[in-house]
Amino acid sequence: MTKTRLVSLIIATLGALGLLASFHTTAGTSTRTAPSATKGTTPTATTAPPPQGTTPSTGAPPPTTNAGNQTVEGDTISTKYGDVQVRVTVSGGRLVDVQAVQLPSDRARSQGISSDAGPLLRNEALRAQSARINTVSGATSTSDGYAQSLQSALDRAGLPA
Repeated sequence: MTKTRLVSLIIATLGALGLLASFHTTAGTSTRTAPSATKGTTPTATTAPPPQGTTPSTGAPPPTTNAGNQTVEGDTISTKYGDVQVRVTVSGGRLVDVQAVQLPSDRARSQGISSDAGPLLRNEALRAQSARINTVSGATSTSDGYAQSLQSALDRAGLPA
């Protein structure tokens, strides 16, 4: 290796390290990633029609109550990759469960991202006890739709923002 090549390689490496050191993430953004889809991934979204007894103006079914638990569906949020909708269960003024009713699934890549991002978003919601959740890197549109649907469900359940 010539001396000129060695100097060029060292300068390029130092430049790359300088850029990496100056990289800043947006506040409130998670560093977790949703890996790309793999073969054999099954969709995590449902495409069934809305349940009977839905409210015509929002399409959401009325809240159900079971032994102190209240289950409410959020709005269906359209994203550029597909619809996102969640269902929450509230007990004693606390969020105790979040289920993805719909996540993007029209392409293999969307299915893979949804299957990875869905559980991360659920855990974020339960941890935060609100719709102010971290975005999953690689699933920004799904994360934003999830948060919006979650907020509408929490509003319907009467939980504070």
